[in-house]
Amino acid sequence: MLCRMDDILKKATQEQYGVAAPNVWNLETIKAAVGIAEKLKSPIILDYGEGGYEENIFEVAMIAKHYGENASIPVAINLDHGETFKGAVRAIKAGFTSIMVDRSSRPFEENLKDTKELCKIAHAADVSVEAELGHVGVGEEYADDNNSFTKVEEAQIFVKETGVDCLAIAVGTAHGHYAGVPKLDFERITQLRNSLDIPLVLHGGSSTGDEALQKAIKSGISKVNLFTDLSDKAIDFMKKMLEIKSAKQINLIDFYDEGIKGYSSELERYIRLFGSDNKA
Repeated sequence: MLCRMDDILKKATQEQYGVAAPNVWNLETIKAAVGIAEKLKSPIILDYGEGGYEENIFEVAMIAKHYGENASIPVAINLDHGETFKGAVRAIKAGFTSIMVDRSSRPFEENLKDTKELCKIAHAADVSVEAELGHVGVGEEYADDNNSFTKVEEAQIFVKETGVDCLAIAVGTAHGHYAGVPKLDFERITQLRNSLDIPLVLHGGSSTGDEALQKAIKSGISKVNLFTDLSDKAIDFMKKMLEIKSAKQINLIDFYDEGIKGYSSELERYIRLFGSDNKA
C-alpha cells in the first residue's frame, strides 16, 4: 500500500520503533527493498536521491509506485536530499509521496523560507515534507564537533513556521564511511523529541553502530537513512563470488543478483535491529 511518509513515521514515533529508509535507484533495488519489508511485515521508505539521478526520476517513480501500490505493507517514496526547487516539483509530479527539502548548508532564514514555500506546494498535492536543520556532513571529514548540530530553540521556530512534517536532525552522524568514531548526542535527540510534535529522522545510519542506532531510536528517532552499508554488503557478496569462480565463468546477471542478495541481507538485518518487523 502506497502512503505518505509522515503517516508511516507518526505510528513509529508513537510506538517507539525505527523505520529503515534504504536508498534505491532501479528496478532491482526497489523490488528487493519492498520484498524484504513484506517478508518481515515491516513498513518501508524508499529513498531516491536527487543528486545525479534527476533524469531518471519519472522511471523510478513508475517502478516504485507499481511495487508500492501492490505491496501488503505501507510503502512511501521519498525524494532524498532534494536540493533544487525543480527537483522537488518533478518528484511531486512523478508521484513521490514525500520530498526532502535539503537547505541545511544554507543560512537558517533561507532554509526556513525555501522549506515553507515547498511545504505549501507539496501539501496541496497531498505529499509530505522532510527538511534538515543543522547539517549532517560526510564521514570522510568527520570530527567530534557540535557546531553544526541542530539547536532545540531553532528547531521549534523552524517547525512552527514551515509546517514541515518530519525533521532530519544533526546529532553526530555523517554520510558514508567515518574517518573517526561516531559520537551521537543522545541527550540532544531526547530534548528535540520532547520539544517537537513531528517525527525525527537520522541521516548517515551506516557504520554508526548497532547499539548507538538502537539507543537513538529509544531516544526519539523514527526514521534511519541507509545506503553505504547496503552497497558495501552488495560488493562483499560479489567479491565472494569472484573468489569462487573466475570472471570468465560468471554470468553477469547472476553476478548482479548476488549483489542484490547482499543488499537485501543487510537491509533485513537493519529492519530487525530497528524493531519495525511485524509493525505493518
